[in-house]
Amino acid sequence: MSEKLQKVLARAGKGSRRECEKFIESGRVSIDGKVARLGDRVEPTQRIRLDGHVVKVEASNERVCRILMYHKPEGELCTRKDPEGRRTVFDRLPPLENDRWIAIGRLDINTSGLLLFTNDGELANRLMHPSYEVEREYAVRVFGEVTDQTLKNLTNGVELDDGFAKFLSVVPQGGSGLNNWFNVTLTEGRNREVRRLWQSQEVEVSRLIRVRYGDLLLNKRLPQGGWEELNLKDVNYLRQTVGMRRETETKLSVMPEKRKDRRAKINKIRKAVKKHNQRVTPGNKRRAPKK
Repeated sequence: MSEKLQKVLARAGKGSRRECEKFIESGRVSIDGKVARLGDRVEPTQRIRLDGHVVKVEASNERVCRILMYHKPEGELCTRKDPEGRRTVFDRLPPLENDRWIAIGRLDINTSGLLLFTNDGELANRLMHPSYEVEREYAVRVFGEVTDQTLKNLTNGVELDDGFAKFLSVVPQGGSGLNNWFNVTLTEGRNREVRRLWQSQEVEVSRLIRVRYGDLLLNKRLPQGGWEELNLKDVNYLRQTVGMRRETETKLSVMPEKRKDRRAKINKIRKAVKKHNQRVTPGNKRRAPKK
């Protein structure tokens, strides 16, 4: 049975479906020796190459779906490599054998909080697609006058440069003077959408933290720069949220984790984060390798 080429590439761990579409459009992909075009479909017996390298095609049920929760600090980029040598969210992630981590959405360099990664390109694509309406919740500190009309405008919706946008909810969380905290929810992940919505009301965002993705809350004990792998229950929650079949395998132990073991794991994560931070300069740039 044939499948869309970008779907096969995404499942092979070559990137999100959107990234794979760009690979095809730029002529980097071939099918049986011929340059592929966007819209091509492939059979299991056909040979696919990306940048001249054969892509191992897997059936949709061959890979064990894995998902990481990462506590992104401010100052890290959501890209695999940065020409200026700045830190990226991929720097600290555990290596995968014959696979790669795919970020489920993005957070800008000045935003911290919950970021998910998976090795399943199809899952990443669905979770990012606005049609599935997966909620994202942010804790946001703003500077400026926030009136009842401001909140009404933000929940009714405003016209941004790239179309209509709104918050599903805006819940005050306290503050003083012109500095106040709110928790906001929305179901899209457009570029800097939370910041632009507030800016449309002449209010500036001074802190932005993603605290929830769907029903998954950021683990507050997870230090910034730390990651943990989700258990099978949470993996299947995300898969079923976007209409995918349940996963039956996990790389984690199925035995209940004891309290002392959880504490030891968090301490280990903190030490790993501290060690990683010591290898970079204060300017958030990696040290050049020794010659």
